[in-house]
Amino acid sequence: MVERRLPQEWPAGVHPFWADDFAQSAVEWLFGLLPGDYRLHGVLRRHPVALSRLALRHVAAGLEAAREGYRAAPDDLRDHLPSSAVEQVRRLYLTEGTRLAETLRAVEAVDRALRARSGGSAVR
Repeated sequence: MVERRLPQEWPAGVHPFWADDFAQSAVEWLFGLLPGDYRLHGVLRRHPVALSRLALRHVAAGLEAAREGYRAAPDDLRDHLPSSAVEQVRRLYLTEGTRLAETLRAVEAVDRALRARSGGSAVR
């Protein structure tokens, strides 16, 4: 029997890509990363690869926003907040940026698996 291993970045709560209910668990996890109104669009539930691509772009945009916020916080806030609060805001951006980078790697892993299941690129 061949041993199957999940990528290190595989998210908790998403079943292994070889499980029958993988796609369903992936869809629920991916929807959890997006604004709630995305659940209203049936095409995303019917086509999990479309959902994973949308989630990938959404999380990537959040990561870029955190990076830009970190860089811009001193100029944006110095006239409005004490310097200690500006540094707290920068630490917040750093913490959230780290979390979003980890989430992005997890979304990329799920996206690769969903695309492989649909005949696209293989899981790495």
